[in-house]
Amino acid sequence: MQMPARADDFDLGRLQMKAGEGRRLELEVDLGELRLADDDYRPEPQVVPVQLDLSRTTGSGWALRLRTRAALQGPCMRCLGPASSVVEIDAREIDQPGAGEELQSPYIEGEVLTLRDWAHDAFVLAVPAAVLCRPDCAGLCPRCGADLNADPGHSHEAEVDPRWAKLGELRFDAD
Repeated sequence: MQMPARADDFDLGRLQMKAGEGRRLELEVDLGELRLADDDYRPEPQVVPVQLDLSRTTGSGWALRLRTRAALQGPCMRCLGPASSVVEIDAREIDQPGAGEELQSPYIEGEVLTLRDWAHDAFVLAVPAAVLCRPDCAGLCPRCGADLNADPGHSHEAEVDPRWAKLGELRFDAD
């Protein structure tokens, strides 16, 4: 079985495709590191197999589709324990020279596709808003930092509202 080729940058020109032609390529790309809210996360595996669908458009343009999946490993955003989340990537890009800025891909320079940057950016955009150890993670106690997953009955005595604290000093003499 042949392993997919590693391609952080890919020369589209070497495919010598004409308008209307399309190809599907199996490649590997390094997704790179990820930092969210001052915490480091990493894709597992870091080098992932990707499926790249290419179509040549009229006017020397490209229509591209990138698909892959990877697990995201790092701290839970609620309890700081280990967390993992599977991230599915299905991204599309259009590059049509001369058709306006909205149809020019930032990942294609001339005939070279910067696949690593595109895959990394697509991965970041596909990451869930909260990376959690489990969907019902209770997080940490905001008062003492105890793990509420380990102690669901955790509680503290209610603090007196400081605005009413002086009233607790009042003493009424019963004559």
